[in-house]
Amino acid sequence: MASTPQIIAHRGASADAPENTLAAFEVAADQGADWVELDARVTRDGAVVVHHDPHLADGRIIAEAARAELPADVCLLAEALETCAARRLGVNVEIKCLPGEPDVDRVGEVTDGVLTLLSGPKKLVAVAGTELLVTSFWPQTLDVVRARAPELRTGQLLLELGEGPLSVEGMVAAGHVAVNPWDASVTAEMVDAAHAGGLAVNVWTVDDPQRLRQLAAMGVDGLITNTPAAARAALVDGADES
Repeated sequence: MASTPQIIAHRGASADAPENTLAAFEVAADQGADWVELDARVTRDGAVVVHHDPHLADGRIIAEAARAELPADVCLLAEALETCAARRLGVNVEIKCLPGEPDVDRVGEVTDGVLTLLSGPKKLVAVAGTELLVTSFWPQTLDVVRARAPELRTGQLLLELGEGPLSVEGMVAAGHVAVNPWDASVTAEMVDAAHAGGLAVNVWTVDDPQRLRQLAAMGVDGLITNTPAAARAALVDGADES
């Protein structure tokens, strides 16, 4: 029998609180999440903040704004890590600044900022003992993480398995411990192939109860969801029915 997947709150409990905020992470803990997934970007003055899109709701680009100019609910990555550590939540930090985005030239800075907080002599004290996973869609970013902080666990985000660094063999060779695939691409065969290579499988983003149970039956390791409490209930109901 497959083990119960871990519940990973997508940008926090984002169905019930503003995404990627301290409130969303607190609600995720209250709803029984095991982990949160969040996004890291950098401001004009070098602060690493938590935000999914490269721009704010009013259209301003985060990389062109100073930290003090951001809305109050845009938190520092350090604040998010401290909040999650206090609630004993694992943290999946996704490094943003991707090709095609207006802040792509800042990817080195956000990677530096993430690594400063998670590893090395200046590591944030709060993360000691916290389970961590660093992910990105960009293999080159993860190569930098692996080279500079080999003690950190890394995972490749992807839409579907591909060739080279996006194949199971490529991810294993790169030193990753996980693959985070888009739900629509996930099949039992994919999960088996990843597991055969020693990769955990964390699927995004899944809220439908029937699909959550299907993926659990496939043996996935993590379910990234906007609704942690409902996801947990769906898995319990599925176990009761089996």
